[in-house]
Amino acid sequence: MSKVATRFAPSPTGALHIGGVRTALFNWLYSKNQKGTFHLRIEDTDKERSKEEHKIQIIKSLNWLGIKHDGEEYIQSTKIDDHVKIAHELLKNGYAYKCYCSPEEIEEQKKRARQKKIPYIYNRKWRDAEEKDAPKEIKPVIRFKSKIEGSSILKDLVQGDVEIENSTIEDFVILRNDGTPTYNLSATVDDHEMGMTHIIRGDDHKINTFKQIQIYEAMKWDVPLFAHIPLIHTIDGKKLSKRDNASTLDDYSKIGIMPDALRNYLLRLGWSYQDKEIFTLEESIKFFNLEGIGKSPSKLDMSRILSMNEHYIKNIDENDLYDHLLIYCKEYKDKINTEKASKIKSSLGFLKNKAKTLEEIFNNAKYIINDEVNFNENDLKLIDDKSKKIINEFQEEIKNLEILSRDNLEPIVNNLIKKHETNFKGVGQPLRIALTGSKFGPGLYDIVISLGQSEVIKRLSNKIII
Repeated sequence: MSKVATRFAPSPTGALHIGGVRTALFNWLYSKNQKGTFHLRIEDTDKERSKEEHKIQIIKSLNWLGIKHDGEEYIQSTKIDDHVKIAHELLKNGYAYKCYCSPEEIEEQKKRARQKKIPYIYNRKWRDAEEKDAPKEIKPVIRFKSKIEGSSILKDLVQGDVEIENSTIEDFVILRNDGTPTYNLSATVDDHEMGMTHIIRGDDHKINTFKQIQIYEAMKWDVPLFAHIPLIHTIDGKKLSKRDNASTLDDYSKIGIMPDALRNYLLRLGWSYQDKEIFTLEESIKFFNLEGIGKSPSKLDMSRILSMNEHYIKNIDENDLYDHLLIYCKEYKDKINTEKASKIKSSLGFLKNKAKTLEEIFNNAKYIINDEVNFNENDLKLIDDKSKKIINEFQEEIKNLEILSRDNLEPIVNNLIKKHETNFKGVGQPLRIALTGSKFGPGLYDIVISLGQSEVIKRLSNKIII
């Protein structure tokens, strides 16, 4: 077989679905593992629902995850004439026929199938009929002449041998009565024209594969190899749909899931290599194979995604982590002032503590990012007279310190605890509220050291709290 070529073929009718992302990832990894090429085909023939912004979002999402296609995007709508030409060639060579059934006739056939509780299959009324008997008021569709006798076997690279009775495959429409081609025709022609050697896609396409193989054979084209991946289900075991929360890539990036973490999670969602859990990008390409894909649906587990993300946050170089945070804040939060860069960078060691997402790091760093303290009204009520005394006395003490360090701060806090007959919370909570606006957040000593002496004194002098 020639050099491996795979493709991902989304429709730009909405945001990129997480299941589609995994399909793109598996195609990309397989092609790179085989030193082949990976292509992006935009199936935009649904003119009413296809939008340019969706196309841009799809490409941006794939790039964010590190999936870059080779060459230019293949735009399906520019190839319609090629699809129509093949439909007429199939018709001419006896592999297709004109069907003059009216919409009412087709609906009646479907109704009878529903009543009998059997799958609808077109009754092939016009398969062998004479065209001279055709009603002149009906504009025909063109149907492919599917095999009737025997069975077909698909040698699936994931599912193994899949056999189907040919009689269950209907004479499917390849050209509508308005002259536009259908999915099965367009996808087959495009895959042939693009030189695809492997078609890796969701296992809900298996019936389409049997139909498309018949077109390949009728045209005497080389048939690519097929691999059907089990679908992704929700944690409850239901098929994941676009209506589910966290079903699109944007749902993850906007809460601060890092691309490497999501890519690693999706790689392991239905694929395994020995007992290995964490893969670098290079390892993903090196070890990926189709044999490692399971045959059963995988469940999307948000807790596992967060755990994977936390691993990356904890283990990534902090300069790289800061760059991710910078991009994330620019995209979804407040842009970080460059003057705050050094303070945030030097504080990442504790800001990332217990954080599972970039959003949580951002929330922990708000007191540094914002020049003004934004007080939580309920927390502000906790500043009573005793708390005000503690804040004032702490402020006076740190004015005398040359260096802010844990060793210098601990004695001051301990003396305040003893003097006011309280505990660490009694001292730490009012100080944290005064410095950050909330009783929740990083440790007191980390907050004080990260802000610096002058900023701490300034914040403790706020008239709202004294």
